[in-house]
Amino acid sequence: MTTVSEVISKLQKEGYTVDFNLKDNCLECHENALQIYPDEFIVDKHYRFEGQSDPADEAIVYAISSTKHNLKGILINGYGASSDQFTDDLVRALRERQ
Repeated sequence: MTTVSEVISKLQKEGYTVDFNLKDNCLECHENALQIYPDEFIVDKHYRFEGQSDPADEAIVYAISSTKHNLKGILINGYGASSDQFTDDLVRALRERQ
C-alpha cells in the first residue's frame, strides 16, 4: 500500500470504521461525541507516509481499538513540522503495543 487512502480502505474493511480526532488529552469520536482517554485504547497498527518532495505530505495513520467502548477506528495526523501537539499521556498511548 502506497497511499493514505489505500491504507484507510484496507483498515475500514478490517472493521476500523470510526473516525477519531485529537482533542486536548483524549481522542474524540464525532459520530457520538464519545471521548476516549489514553488508558481506554490501544494502537493496533500504524502506517507512516513520507512526502516525496513536500514535507507537508508526511502523515501517520493509526489503527486504534478500544475494548472498553467496543469500537475500532482510525486517527490520521501529520508528523514532523505539521504534527499536532500531544499531551504526554497521548504520546505514550499512541505508541503501538503488542
